[in-house]
Amino acid sequence: MLNVSRPSFVWSAVVCLLASIAGSSARAQAPVSFLDRQLSRVDLALSGVGEITSAVSGTNYLKVPITLKVSTTVSPLVTLRYIKSPYVGLELNYGFARYTENFSPSSTIIGGAQTKATEYTLGYVVHPRQIFGIKPFVAAGAGTIAFKPTVLGGQGLPEQARAAYFYALGVEDTVFSPHFGVRVQVRQVFFKAPDFGQNYLTINQHTNTLEPGFGFFLRF
Repeated sequence: MLNVSRPSFVWSAVVCLLASIAGSSARAQAPVSFLDRQLSRVDLALSGVGEITSAVSGTNYLKVPITLKVSTTVSPLVTLRYIKSPYVGLELNYGFARYTENFSPSSTIIGGAQTKATEYTLGYVVHPRQIFGIKPFVAAGAGTIAFKPTVLGGQGLPEQARAAYFYALGVEDTVFSPHFGVRVQVRQVFFKAPDFGQNYLTINQHTNTLEPGFGFFLRF
């Protein structure tokens, strides 16, 4: 039988315990890597937003009054953010909507032009102080919207891109975990009314789309 003295056994246990504590402390105090620090500042969000575009009117090159009314729809919005500090942040937005551009008088384009509108924008984000545990944010930026009439319902019109400007107001909260939360916001996007390169549709007027939205975000 192996004979192990009690003092020797106790000292061995104490040494093992101290080594374990030291290892745990070293791991807890290990510096965060550059990559981990950068990833902790990134979040990816998917929201559903309403697309409510204001009607706009003008006259074409023949001095004929033209009014553009866009159908209302709901579309997805993907937002990637990098937040360095409460007052320093960037966001990249990708939005996709499909609706009908209705020009009047109806003889201009019978039945309207079904269009895919894709938004690519870059913005600056600010997160002021929390209110009742909820984090508000304000964002503003610019980019472009590509208007692409559909194959079957686009009346044969060509694709056209317009410069776009936006702002957003909202609140967010990590209600489920530090890495998963909810975002509620209202955006407004401004752009020149599309004419698809057709002078009989050109009215040289700006319009805007109001986008109330709700979604979820994942923080790395």
